[in-house]
Amino acid sequence: MRGRLLFFICLCAGLLQPWLLKAQQAQQSAVQQSELVLGRTTFPVNEYFTIALRLSGAPLERYSAFPDIEGFKKSGKTSTTTTRTVEGRSSVELLLTQRYAAFGPGDFVLKPFTLTVNGQVLRSAGATLHVTPQQATTPAPTVPGTAPPAAAAKPPLQGIGSLDQLLGKPKPQEYVEPRDNAFLTVEPNKAAAWVGEPVHVGLYFYLTPSDQGLLDFYRFAEQLPGILRQLRQPSAWEEAFDETDIRPDSVRLGGKVYLRYQLYEAVYYPLSARSLQFPAVALQMKKYRVAKRPVPDLDNRMEGLKTYVSQPRTVQVRPLPAPPDSATVAPAVGRYQLREGVSGTRFRTGHTITYTLTVEGEGNLAAVAPPLPREQPALEVYGPEVHQELTRADGRVSGRKVLRYRLVPRQPGVLRLRDVLALPVFDPGTGRYDTLRPELQLTVTGPAVAPPQEVTAFVRTDPFYAQQLASADNSLLEMDTARRVRHYANLVLGLLLALAAYGWWTARRS
Repeated sequence: MRGRLLFFICLCAGLLQPWLLKAQQAQQSAVQQSELVLGRTTFPVNEYFTIALRLSGAPLERYSAFPDIEGFKKSGKTSTTTTRTVEGRSSVELLLTQRYAAFGPGDFVLKPFTLTVNGQVLRSAGATLHVTPQQATTPAPTVPGTAPPAAAAKPPLQGIGSLDQLLGKPKPQEYVEPRDNAFLTVEPNKAAAWVGEPVHVGLYFYLTPSDQGLLDFYRFAEQLPGILRQLRQPSAWEEAFDETDIRPDSVRLGGKVYLRYQLYEAVYYPLSARSLQFPAVALQMKKYRVAKRPVPDLDNRMEGLKTYVSQPRTVQVRPLPAPPDSATVAPAVGRYQLREGVSGTRFRTGHTITYTLTVEGEGNLAAVAPPLPREQPALEVYGPEVHQELTRADGRVSGRKVLRYRLVPRQPGVLRLRDVLALPVFDPGTGRYDTLRPELQLTVTGPAVAPPQEVTAFVRTDPFYAQQLASADNSLLEMDTARRVRHYANLVLGLLLALAAYGWWTARRS
């Protein structure tokens, strides 16, 4: 009897094992996939060397800093987001690229390094970089808190003996606060925009080169989230740029040279005619007071804090003009163009044709609705499958949305795709509507194919299906079925193992 019980338990465990393996594989498929990609190792001095992070299967929550390369300076990051939608399932891939600019030609060594992404450690073996001479690069700018490049070196310290014994103890040092020319500002790139038109907004901190030794950042990572919460716009779609190293660039305002630090940038797409209101935001900076009578070999500075407040800004949003009567869907706002592709060169009736329509340009691609195909008596249209790529670089958000349709012609002849698909757009630059249409014409050969029979008519007239549909349960089902199955399977397997252990124990005792 005990032998039969053990055989039954082993049989159940063997039947449950493939089920459990499938559940574990479904869980492992959701794990993130990431890798490091190095750019060209031989390049001219006027081009960038790049280190790219490719991430899919999980959002980018946190990552460590990209490595520093001797002989190079970091020159900002670019990010490209790729979204694929197939049969209602979406997958997102992020490509985050760090750019490096060489100071001059020569051979440089990128040492082995690691990059931690969402807790996962990625390793690179490094490389040898060969920079060829072409165009000279400008020297890297300095950062707040450091001396200007042209500052003269301090004279060497000379011994003067014990002045406390000769003149007594010195008086307490007196400090004064010099006046600075720094300011914080929120800068939209336009004062008025159409609904859906991109508005680039940057948060900048300006200071003159003479203020570099007086100012420095103070707990900037802790202050930035609160500032961004104030800049959020509830009536706009936001495409935020990835954070970059805070490095200055030289600008001229009113005939005066400033160092400008870009603290944050994003592109906003207004969703309604409500104006964009950017309130005044505050940033605390370290500001040093200098000694009234400097003493050699001492810092002669005393640290303090100063708060800089920006001016509020408003961007007026204008509603779109009335669309043409022929528009059946909401127009896409932006500057777009169409590109086409088709599978094969010969097309026959009853055979599937894969047609690819690519919408590319500058605008809110996430809001671009795929064009609805017009009904054609001699054509069946399925899809589309959607594939989207976004690139954020140089203050612009551009990209492309790839729409893949499946076409099944039923009649021979010339198939004009401009009669099937059309995309209405609104160009904010000209303030006018336009309709983008495909240009391809396909010549279809073969005999005419009858359209498929309507299955719904049979279902409605058959009394069996009518009765089943009336009594069917239309309640929603939970989507975590695999997790629950795995949970219950583990319980059953644990119970069977406990029974097996109990049977083995009682057999040993007898």
